[in-house]
Amino acid sequence: MAVRTTGRHAGDTQSRILDAAETLFIESGYEAMSLRQITSRAEVNLAAVNYHFGSKESLIHSMLSRRLDQLNHERLKLLDRFDVMLGARLTCEHVLGAMFIPALRLSRDPRVGGKAYLRLLGRAYTDPSSFIRDFLNAHYEAVAMRFFDAFQRALPHLPREELGWRLHFAIGALSGVLAGTDPDSLIAEFSQGKSMNDLQLIARLASLMVSALKAPLPDGSQLAAFAAVLGDATDGGVDGTFASAQEHNSGEAAGCAVARDTFDSKSRGGTIEAAPASYRHGLHGTA
Repeated sequence: MAVRTTGRHAGDTQSRILDAAETLFIESGYEAMSLRQITSRAEVNLAAVNYHFGSKESLIHSMLSRRLDQLNHERLKLLDRFDVMLGARLTCEHVLGAMFIPALRLSRDPRVGGKAYLRLLGRAYTDPSSFIRDFLNAHYEAVAMRFFDAFQRALPHLPREELGWRLHFAIGALSGVLAGTDPDSLIAEFSQGKSMNDLQLIARLASLMVSALKAPLPDGSQLAAFAAVLGDATDGGVDGTFASAQEHNSGEAAGCAVARDTFDSKSRGGTIEAAPASYRHGLHGTA
């Protein structure tokens, strides 16, 4: 039987369904959540979900859009403001600020989820479902590339592929933390009882990312040192991934060759070229 809802009641029902879906998404991720769980949490029947959204996929689209549309609108507004103010003097810190500040502001607003807001963003990035990744890439690609271009202008010494990798890893690490906690609990755990405002929290988060993004490109000696560690692990019986390569090389040159072959194989497989695309859904789904 069709569910007929009008006016305020319809809006309340939709909000309850969206809120329930959001909570379950944060707790379990896309694949683990079911419509039965959503209807139970929202205290509605399945017909109500079908009436308002049509399917689980459409419901999740609506759930993410109601948070991410506003976030990315605010991000672009702030980035545009910095662009007008600074022009060619735009810094990495300003671009990161345009990413972080709107997210932290919204996380303090109970109307958009309050403390759970950043956990939602963290989950959106770390969720392994191809459905979530495809949705983020399809709906917010223009926003992601706008920020990517801004980072390129602020960090002209980095090749495009290297910048893509660094953003992907930095945002991924941050999102992994946010997916399991909230800003207040982070402050309580690491500040040793000292108070910390949003500006100080932003500075903490951004300083780590700035250091990673601004770091010089690795040289041969750094690659050799890392390859030596891999060699030690192989000698210790961890696995034989790098053994065959090391058997044909020796000394520092061998270390460079092993490391270079490792990264080159990723490049040949398309991983490095895909780094900006991999970064795209990361930007949409994190602070």
